[in-house]
Amino acid sequence: MSGGKEQAPLNLANGEGNFFLKPNGVFVVTESGARVIESSAYARLPEHALLATQSGPLLVLEGRLHPAFNANSTSRLFRNGVGVPSPDIALFVISEAPLNFHEFATLFRDKLGCPNALFLDGTISSLYAPKLKRSDFRMDLGPMIGVTE
Repeated sequence: MSGGKEQAPLNLANGEGNFFLKPNGVFVVTESGARVIESSAYARLPEHALLATQSGPLLVLEGRLHPAFNANSTSRLFRNGVGVPSPDIALFVISEAPLNFHEFATLFRDKLGCPNALFLDGTISSLYAPKLKRSDFRMDLGPMIGVTE
């Protein structure tokens, strides 16, 4: 959903890969603010979405880490995600070093105070932020989220 117009339908199918690791979720912005919700709850959203992107897995849902995450996992990659501590704040985070899902989810819940957070991507994680002297390029990108003044 971009500019209030659907770009692709919600995908509730089962499959392989991080996207399909249930529960997965949606980052959504409505007139009342931002939130991260479980994908199947998106269709019941009482408000019209202005912006929404589906991804997965959910890192944190209602204060609980995704049940598949293992603190001792050796799957360590660059990761990025979004957490919403309140409807007025969305925190986009990109790791500076490879880490596992459990570590990334714990960061959102325990350090950033996000009861709900969503994994956006891994290996292709990149950031363009001239004020931070950051212009990453790891590979071609897919969906992007931009913030402007």
